[in-house]
Amino acid sequence: MPDQPQARPGPPLRVLVADDNPVVRAGLTALLDTHPDIEVVAQATNGEEAVDEARRHHPDVALLDVRMPGTDGLTALPELTALCPVMMLTYSTEPEVVAEALRRGAVGYLVHGDFTAPELIAAVRNMREGHRTISATVSPVVSSSLGVSYKPSHESHDHPSQLQPFMAQSSKERPAHASALHRRVLNRSSRPSFGLSSREVEVMDLIASGMNNRQIAATCFISEKTVKNHINRIFAKLHSSTRSEAIAHWLGTTPGGWPR
Repeated sequence: MPDQPQARPGPPLRVLVADDNPVVRAGLTALLDTHPDIEVVAQATNGEEAVDEARRHHPDVALLDVRMPGTDGLTALPELTALCPVMMLTYSTEPEVVAEALRRGAVGYLVHGDFTAPELIAAVRNMREGHRTISATVSPVVSSSLGVSYKPSHESHDHPSQLQPFMAQSSKERPAHASALHRRVLNRSSRPSFGLSSREVEVMDLIASGMNNRQIAATCFISEKTVKNHINRIFAKLHSSTRSEAIAHWLGTTPGGWPR
C-alpha cells in the first residue's frame, strides 16, 4: 500500500503576553517560543497596550497580569476578552481579585510559583480547546465564586469543558503562614525599602510569601545561584542572618520595627 500522507500541523498558537515586569515578559516569551506549536506574537506592559496589541495582532490567547501601571489587568479584561480568551498570570491571590477576574471574563487564573513550565505550556494549549486552568492556591475561591465543585484535571477527562485546577506540588510546599502574610507583603506603600533594588524587593516579597529558592527562581526566570546572590545582599541590607529574621524586618514585626 502506498504511504498515507501525513497530516500537516496546524498553525501555531498565537499568544499575547502582558506584564509590566520586563524579566517576566522575556522569560515567558523565551519559554513559549521554544515550542514550535506556540508563537508569542505581541507583548504589552499594561492593559491598554494589551488591548491595542490584541487588535493589531489578533492572538489566539492572552496571558495577562493583574497589577500593572496605567490600565491594570482587571480594567482591561472586559475589552480584551472580547478579542481573545484571556488567562490571568499573576502574583495576586486575593479572593476578591480572583473572583472579579473570573466575573470579567478570564478563562483561567495561574499564580506565579504555583506551576511548572510544562504545566504552563499545557494550560496555554488547553485554552485553544476551551479548557480552563486554575492554580490550586486559588481554586477554592473559584469554586465558591462559580458554584462549581472541583476535581483534579486527571479526573475530568470525561468532561473536557469542566474547570480544571492545577494541583501543583509547589502549592503544597508553601508554609502554612504564607497566606496570612500575603496581604502585608503586597502593602508596599507603608513600609521602607531598606535600600533594596527593585529585583531584591521582588525576591524579598517572594521570600516573605513563603517561597523557597527553587520556587523563586522559577517565578523570576532566574537561576537558583542568582537567587542566592540576591538573598545574600538582602540579608546584608536587612542586617539579618536567617529567612525568619529577614521576613520579620521586612514586614516590621520585630520589636521596635517600622510603624505600621
